[in-house]
Amino acid sequence: MIKPQTTTPSIDTSQWPILLKNYDRLNVRTGHYTPLPSGFSPLKRPLAEYIRYGILNLDKPSNPSSHEVVAWIKRILRVEKTGHSGTLDPKVTGNLIVCIDRATRLVKSQQGAGKEYVCVARLHSKVPDVAKVARALESLTGAVFQRPPLISAVKRQLRIRTIYESKLLEYDVDRHLVVFWISCEAGTYVRTMCVHLGLILGVGGHMQELRRVRSGILGEKDNMVTMHDVMDAQWVYDNYRDETYLRRVIMPLEVLLTSYKRLVVKDSAVNAICYGAKLMIPGLLRFENDIEVGEEVVLMTTKGEAIALGIAEMTTAVMATCDHGVVAKIKRVVMDRDTYPRKWGLGPTASMKKKLIAEGKLDKHGKPNDSTPKEWLRNVVLPTGGDSMVASLAASAEPAVVEKEKEDGEGRKRKLDDNSDSPAPVVAKKAKVEEGEAEVEKKEKKKKKHKKSEEDDDAETEEKVEKEKKKKNKDKVEASSLDTEKSEKKKKKKKSKESEETPVAVNGAGDDKSEKKKKKKKSKDAVEEGLQLVFNCMVKGLKDEMSSFYSRLLLKRGGRRYIK
Repeated sequence: MIKPQTTTPSIDTSQWPILLKNYDRLNVRTGHYTPLPSGFSPLKRPLAEYIRYGILNLDKPSNPSSHEVVAWIKRILRVEKTGHSGTLDPKVTGNLIVCIDRATRLVKSQQGAGKEYVCVARLHSKVPDVAKVARALESLTGAVFQRPPLISAVKRQLRIRTIYESKLLEYDVDRHLVVFWISCEAGTYVRTMCVHLGLILGVGGHMQELRRVRSGILGEKDNMVTMHDVMDAQWVYDNYRDETYLRRVIMPLEVLLTSYKRLVVKDSAVNAICYGAKLMIPGLLRFENDIEVGEEVVLMTTKGEAIALGIAEMTTAVMATCDHGVVAKIKRVVMDRDTYPRKWGLGPTASMKKKLIAEGKLDKHGKPNDSTPKEWLRNVVLPTGGDSMVASLAASAEPAVVEKEKEDGEGRKRKLDDNSDSPAPVVAKKAKVEEGEAEVEKKEKKKKKHKKSEEDDDAETEEKVEKEKKKKNKDKVEASSLDTEKSEKKKKKKKSKESEETPVAVNGAGDDKSEKKKKKKKSKDAVEEGLQLVFNCMVKGLKDEMSSFYSRLLLKRGGRRYIK
């Protein structure tokens, strides 16, 4: 027998893994959704997927650089991509978060997270008072000016970095060694801080050793592994096909996102978000308390997988009360596309559109063509600015049934208007159609005006070109006539001079000589005239060719302005 109970049943979710921890404490927007068989719980992914969505909390050894270590991990695990959460100097040891494949998308967010260090600084001379050292260290908290050290690879500009907290752990007076712990902003130079500590104490100092004990959310005690652990785990899998060691060494990327506030998304909305769509109210299942606008949140599935990092567009109160709108916009997508099936475009309008595209009644982009049904055009909202073809089709005669219905409706409205004193209202659809027609007419008029103006411009340009040609031809003719007149005058002058110079011959022999000379001169004059004519013809031809070339060039460049 099951006895009736007054208490409501509850599930203890405090021990659920990673992002599903305390799932029952999230605010419920709705519980109605269709679970899909796609996707996996982060800890139960197949090994290949588990590694692709994995991170390592690596204990970096001394001497190799961060980039070398990351390259070695890439080679050991045989993966495509690796990245790290913030560079450590070669001699520095400690926490280095290595992201694998898809997890590299979270590298930027981890590089900007706060860091914690334990440092050993050596003072250059003895400071007997421990309290003085503690006070000097305490004075180096808050916003501090820092210039990168000489050995750094960045530009040595003055920067402001925040040191949140510092503690003096140990002080060896004899060996002048100071051991301290600090919590600081990303990008703080602890080497520079040690120099500043020596300056404040008045004895000088430098950094001896440094170890990073926390980077963002992961610290030394959060499943930290060495390079040897990674190599051994891969060797065991390669030789014995035992996944347990690799799964022990590598953690799911969701571990890095446990500090973010959560938004639980319906399975049907997951793939749309992977393609960059914003999360809307209908796709939201659960949400956390105290979410503010502009706050960074993590979008997750009901299985506990991280879909993307987003920026909240609503507060918790608005999410609870509003029934439409954008919940969050996407900042960085983590999940692969098509991990979940596509669930958009399944409504009646979208289905009809796909059918029409398949039948060829819409083009491949879903735009109307000549064979598009009039009912589809009538029901689809016209784009702003209006497509003239769509508007004309939409404004065409409607079916007889629709017209009858319209007439009946108008008759009823007229009767009502006759009874009342108010003027008859205009039917909304008719008004829309009339507006569409008016817009189409306006556009056609504009096009005609534009064509006319273009034709007028072309005619004017042609007339001007012809006039210029005529002018040039006239100028050429005048120039050639002037040249011929000048040449004739010159010849006459020469002849008159020659006749004056030549003495009158008395004897017959003298007459013969004078006749011979005259013949020679005539032949020379004839040759000169011929040459002059040839030259004039050549000049004229060149001028004609040049004028035709320039006129063609002006017409090509199109314009009155060039002719002017």
